[in-house]
Amino acid sequence: MTRWERGDLPPGTDSNPGERATSADGPRRRHEALVSVRLGPSAPGSHLVEYLRHEPCAVDAWWIAADVDAVIRLAADSMTVLHRAVADLRLRAGVEVAEANYILRALDLSAPADPRTPEWAGSAA
Repeated sequence: MTRWERGDLPPGTDSNPGERATSADGPRRRHEALVSVRLGPSAPGSHLVEYLRHEPCAVDAWWIAADVDAVIRLAADSMTVLHRAVADLRLRAGVEVAEANYILRALDLSAPADPRTPEWAGSAA
């Protein structure tokens, strides 16, 4: 599997990170996940950081002060590649627990709220 099949673009392709990839048939869906990870007892955090620097699906990562050690944002052009990237965290990065939350769509925070809907009620859709 090549690096651009895992999320990187082929050499010579111009695109900004975070932009949706496009093809001749129109925009391609970019699949993303937020993965909460807890490192194994003997795994140093530097090992995870070094692994993520070379992981083409890794977009962002944060150290977290919680029950987990870090949260990692992964992105790929296919769900198969995204699932593989999550599995690789467990196999190769010293991660003991990886819980993936797959992103469905962004919430529109700029749209005005419906005045008939109470502030505490949100849409389940």
